Amino acid sequence: MLLGFFRSPKRSFASLTEQEILAIAIASEEDDARIYLAYADILRANYPDSAKVFEDMAEVEDTHRKTLIDMHRKRFGERIPLIRREHVSGFYERKPDWLRKNLSLESIRAEAEGMEQQAYNFYVEAGKRVADASTRQLLGDLALAEQGHEDIARMLGDKHTPQSVKEEEDADARRKFVLTYVQPGLAGLMDGSVSTLAPIFAAAFATQQTWQTFLVGLSASVGAGISMGFTEAAHDDGKISGRGSPIKRGFACGVMTALGGLGHALPYLIPDFWTATITAAIVVFFELWAIAFIQNKYMETPFLRAAFQVVVGGSLVLAAGILIGNG
Repeated sequence: MLLGFFRSPKRSFASLTEQEILAIAIASEEDDARIYLAYADILRANYPDSAKVFEDMAEVEDTHRKTLIDMHRKRFGERIPLIRREHVSGFYERKPDWLRKNLSLESIRAEAEGMEQQAYNFYVEAGKRVADASTRQLLGDLALAEQGHEDIARMLGDKHTPQSVKEEEDADARRKFVLTYVQPGLAGLMDGSVSTLAPIFAAAFATQQTWQTFLVGLSASVGAGISMGFTEAAHDDGKISGRGSPIKRGFACGVMTALGGLGHALPYLIPDFWTATITAAIVVFFELWAIAFIQNKYMETPFLRAAFQVVVGGSLVLAAGILIGNG
């Protein structure tokens, strides 16, 4: 009874018959065709050329499914066993539709390549563990078919998405990523890192109390994060500007704002005042250079100019906080 309780509900691959292996292959081809059609639906509005690639790949999968059904009909008759890959231990799995809706173009391409490679690898490894000659032959044929899918995908990609189209789609995807995540996140990081310098260091030098300074920094960071997040989400719905989902932008901005302030607030958990203050100053130095790096990498701002702007601005706010705290 105890063994039955701990026994896996999934079958081992070694326990499957040739008919069941063929049934899994049929179901897998059908599922993959549906996945490619789902990818096409996701991409059609913004990337119509790539959508055509996945529509054609779905047709290829459907052709393979029909071929496998003909093979099953010849060998085992009309009734195909109801067994799918999720019923078999160690079999590759596919994500449900609701986990694919927000994938980027590059992620979808990578998912498709991974699907074909996973299927190929599974059939090859499964063939090595099967002793029956005909079953090994069947698995080998399926492996070759999956390997051939990669060549078909490349061929269809060249047909529908030549290099110029791919470059245009990639540039558009990068632009949307920058507008939706990088730009609001960078604005939040700059606000959180710079605007909280004055209250945190003013509280530090005014009270000489690390715990009180930490509470000021925590409240300033969290408050600024909530404020910036709601402001970013509310002021632009993204439909006209093309900046993407306001919820995603608001979340990116709010989180980065809070992190920017917490970076130099957390050192004040150190009991010794000067140790905490020196550590916070070092953290500020790295925060400001990180901002300059992000501006250079994603916003194409010359690094020296970005560094000068951020460091000068941050230094002025820091100096203001110290002067006020000592006043």
